[in-house]
Amino acid sequence: MKTLIAVDEKGFYGNFGGAYIPEMLHPNIEELRDNYERIVAEPDFQAQFKSLLKDYVGRPTPLFYAQRLSEKYGAKIYLKREDLCHTGAHKVNNTIGQIILAKKLGKKRIIAETGAGQHGVATATVCALMGMDCTVYMGKHDMERQRPNVERMRILGAKVVPATSGSQTLKDATNEAMRQWINNPVDTHYIIGSVVGPHPYPEMVARFQSVISEEIKAQLLEKEGRENPDLVIACVGGGSNAAGAFYHYYNTPEVRLIAVEAAGLGVFSGKSAATTALGKPGILHGSKTLLMQTEDGQVTEPYSISAGLDYPGIGPVHAHLFETGRGEFVGVEDEDAMLAGIEVSRLEGIIPAIETAHAFAALNQVKYKSDDVIVINLSGRGDKDLDTYIKWGNY
Repeated sequence: MKTLIAVDEKGFYGNFGGAYIPEMLHPNIEELRDNYERIVAEPDFQAQFKSLLKDYVGRPTPLFYAQRLSEKYGAKIYLKREDLCHTGAHKVNNTIGQIILAKKLGKKRIIAETGAGQHGVATATVCALMGMDCTVYMGKHDMERQRPNVERMRILGAKVVPATSGSQTLKDATNEAMRQWINNPVDTHYIIGSVVGPHPYPEMVARFQSVISEEIKAQLLEKEGRENPDLVIACVGGGSNAAGAFYHYYNTPEVRLIAVEAAGLGVFSGKSAATTALGKPGILHGSKTLLMQTEDGQVTEPYSISAGLDYPGIGPVHAHLFETGRGEFVGVEDEDAMLAGIEVSRLEGIIPAIETAHAFAALNQVKYKSDDVIVINLSGRGDKDLDTYIKWGNY
């Protein structure tokens, strides 16, 4: 079968991807590129990865039929409960895979970036599990609004380093982590948390997260007698949870892939992170993708009420989904996301992460039929966001 969405040997999805890196990073990336495919294919890696996903992460996560939400919106709505993973979000699927890879590469130290803190917590968790030194870079602003996750990382033994440049958010934390990796190429592995960065990271992260859609197919077959939903909806910052939820449906065009970005205070308000509406092709953190930038190519500061979606670009696979029309991209404003988060809490007894709440808010923007089966990737739980919910206060 001819694939619609696939990465080539140079790490490109159509026009997007690749590895645009400084000379000093070439040894790090070459080592990964030369060994990643081989190591991941080894039976020992696969056995350890699957065992930890089952016994440590708690997979498979349930596919829950949301009856009250379904009644309100007039469709069959299922929630893929990634919020029930150990650490509270999908991020741990990827960190499990990368920590095993790092050990097999002989690395002694792990660095990572984080926005909302979920990837940082997931990285600190697997480092504690494997006895690896861990340093997490996090924007100073994000550290203030995601304080519980900062303390979780510290309790787990990680060093949390504030990024104080730029908007002091995810972009800046990524910059700091990459600088650190350049200076420590031999003993350090950089666990990137999203489908961003130089090849092979975007495809590697997507592959580790693809367990999400692999399970959806099996679970829908059991519940509905069919593997394919009509729509899959997921929020997108860099886009790892969406890539995982979409992965096994890339080449099934009858399944609509709905990617939901953070429109902040309005797409054109100057306070937004709606990359596909505002962005144009450029280079960010080692890959060619769509990103928000000024006329002279300076990266625009993103904004979202959710710390995990305020990234000025998207992963190259999502840029390709957008350019080809295979993915449908929707922008959701802060207020609508917060209202959706409260609605899901009240209707289903599940408080979603504010990132995930954006995906639920898309139900008000996307057209669908009454007999459609919709899967929403509930990528994280809202414990970390209680302060933001409280400050917003409209509940």
